Amino acid sequence: MAGGGIVPQVGGRNYQGGVTAFVVITCVVAAMGGLIFGYDIGVSGGVTGMPEFLRKFFPSTYAKTKDTSENEYCKYDNHLLTMFTSSLYLAGLVASFFASGVTRVFGRKISMLFGVCSSLSIRNGTSQDSRSTQHWFPDGHYYWNSSCTIGELWHGEDRRWMGLETFSSSCSRPSNNADNWVYFLPDTPNSILERGHAEKARRMLRKIRGTDNVDEEFQDLMDATKAAKKVEHPWRNILQPRYRPQLIMCTLIPFFQQITGINVIMFYAPVLFMTLGFGQNASLMSAVITGTVNVVATLVSIFSVDRFGRRALFLEGGMQMIVCQIAIGIMIGLKFGVSGIGTLSSFEANLILFLICAYVAAFAWSWGPLGWLIPSEICPLEIRSAGQAINVSVNMLFTFIIAQGFLSMLCHMKFGLFFFFGGFVIIMTIFIFFFLPETRNVPIEEMNRVWKAHWFWGKYIPDDAVIGATANLKHTEYNTTVENILL
Repeated sequence: MAGGGIVPQVGGRNYQGGVTAFVVITCVVAAMGGLIFGYDIGVSGGVTGMPEFLRKFFPSTYAKTKDTSENEYCKYDNHLLTMFTSSLYLAGLVASFFASGVTRVFGRKISMLFGVCSSLSIRNGTSQDSRSTQHWFPDGHYYWNSSCTIGELWHGEDRRWMGLETFSSSCSRPSNNADNWVYFLPDTPNSILERGHAEKARRMLRKIRGTDNVDEEFQDLMDATKAAKKVEHPWRNILQPRYRPQLIMCTLIPFFQQITGINVIMFYAPVLFMTLGFGQNASLMSAVITGTVNVVATLVSIFSVDRFGRRALFLEGGMQMIVCQIAIGIMIGLKFGVSGIGTLSSFEANLILFLICAYVAAFAWSWGPLGWLIPSEICPLEIRSAGQAINVSVNMLFTFIIAQGFLSMLCHMKFGLFFFFGGFVIIMTIFIFFFLPETRNVPIEEMNRVWKAHWFWGKYIPDDAVIGATANLKHTEYNTTVENILL
């Protein structure tokens, strides 16, 4: 699931200036970007279970939902139906290849304004003709993800479940306010410097800091920008043996993050709950409950990741997800078997909802945020762009694959699907236990020392890499600024 994380900064300088109203407003608007993931999941996943939507666009699937002789597991098995949700992330994958270049040339603000204009035209199109919803919504998501990959997406959230026409107009209403604010957002000093406008960047930095005394910070930004421009061949670098730990982690961590099955729970929660016998209103309410648990549990990670460490959260979250997946599979298997015929008592339905919430909570304080945090902590300057690109691309690719195949897998694997995902959670928990060292409070400059001391990765790290990292410790403050430029 598309999530976020906290990147601790070690050894940074304290510059003059405080938190200004300008900064607060900017942060609030930028934070709205994170809501687009929940908005996409809520809208696209919700309408796939709405009778009005199915009757108009997928009449055969609608007929199956009304057929009492149809296997409960297979009522929603339709690849075009799943494409309605999964295509959003396929578009995001394609957009991620272009986002960095577009923002580097035109800047953050211009890129966002381009996305605003595109999405407004798309929303107008869907409002005028709801039949184009399936075609246009993924295209709009293309532009939204261009901004999302650099952490500056701008949509709000206002979920409504009142039919397909309401769905089309709801694409416009929730994000209009956020779109309006985009016109007043600043371009960042880093981006302005990257395009060669030094004085304009200095003026913007003064406005952000609320003070004219920004010379020291501005010089650091200048130096860091120059150093960042000197980085060459990040893709060639990451293929070197000395960066094998980073390459493996940036590939397998996002893969495992998606193979937990979390996104199918979040995407198709209403459909899943209706398959288990919940009514339509009850299924939507259950989806809201799991979404709320996801938000609250993420806060747990924020306040505990530096106290208990990354490995502890990974391992605890993995074990909790294993227990929940197996328990859910057993309950569904006992009640519905392979025929899909059965009913849940009120107690059993509430127990399954509790287990799903416990599963979502475990993911939200472990693999959710840490799946983004770890790659950002372990990739040094010379491979950072390549490492982050791999992380995002693998994440989007397997989000698409899992979302596209879930309903078909549910039809063919029945309750065994939960054992399938549970098995992968066991594998990835074992992987973390044996192959991921603790990265808490470890500066990037010292990561080679950590890899060198590891029982498996040590053979890939040459001695001079460790020595070089030690020699560079005196430059920690400067290097931290460089890393901030590339985040």
